[in-house]
Amino acid sequence: MWSNFHTHSNYCDGKGELMDYVQMAEKMNLLSLGFSSHAPVPFYSTWCMKADQLTDYINSIEKIKTLNSEVEFYNGLEVDFIPGVVSPDHYKNTLDYTVGSIHFVDKLPDGTNWGIDSTHAVFLEGYSKIFNSNIRHAITRYFELTREMISTACPTIIGHLDKIKIQNVGGDFFNETDVWYQQEIFKTIDLIKSSGAIVEVNTRGVYQKKSETTYPSPWILEILHQKSIPITISSDAHHPRDIVNQFPETATLLKNIGFKTVSILHQKSWKPFSFNEHGIIQ
Repeated sequence: MWSNFHTHSNYCDGKGELMDYVQMAEKMNLLSLGFSSHAPVPFYSTWCMKADQLTDYINSIEKIKTLNSEVEFYNGLEVDFIPGVVSPDHYKNTLDYTVGSIHFVDKLPDGTNWGIDSTHAVFLEGYSKIFNSNIRHAITRYFELTREMISTACPTIIGHLDKIKIQNVGGDFFNETDVWYQQEIFKTIDLIKSSGAIVEVNTRGVYQKKSETTYPSPWILEILHQKSIPITISSDAHHPRDIVNQFPETATLLKNIGFKTVSILHQKSWKPFSFNEHGIIQ
């Protein structure tokens, strides 16, 4: 038995309707499942929900909650943080929870928001045109925005904390042992600790073979454990089949690090649950 609070349906760039996720969650005997499609942004995006879909999205999930199901369902969004444009605060009062993530870092010279989670070609364009091919400046800005989000519009869950590493193909740009990089991580973790937010351990990069490790990396998970920061396992599923993809392997990793519990939204409140490689222990 597992839970997952980071999923994407066809309301955004995910595959499958909400009910497809409901049926898979019931088939896999999940304790709870959260829907978290990409929230609308006020500019063109190929992967975010359209603004005129939001009401239907929320209403559809509220209807799903009334089903006679053993699974608990929750209404969420993955919300981008772009200063002065959009943040988790825009939606928190209408949802059960928010996942706050950084996908955009500043703007290209033509005014386009630079997507760090896009193709590598798009990443290279912003790296060159915005940051003059200085990877330290680009990465530092990413974590500055993460900290600004935590300080000013803290979400329930911090989404894929170090996902910008996905662009570090072959380790060509930086090493995670670099002092400057680790300092950015330490500063960010200290702020998370004071905020009370939950950090997701996101498995999507692993099962998509875009990253050898979870977001965040195991050495960062060790720091989170040392500081007693709550975590939850998420698959960032864009297809119903991926609802618990890589969960057993990730649970084993977390147990080996020393984690005893994961945070689960159950009976409308976040609670720590014991777990093992087979799932949550009630």
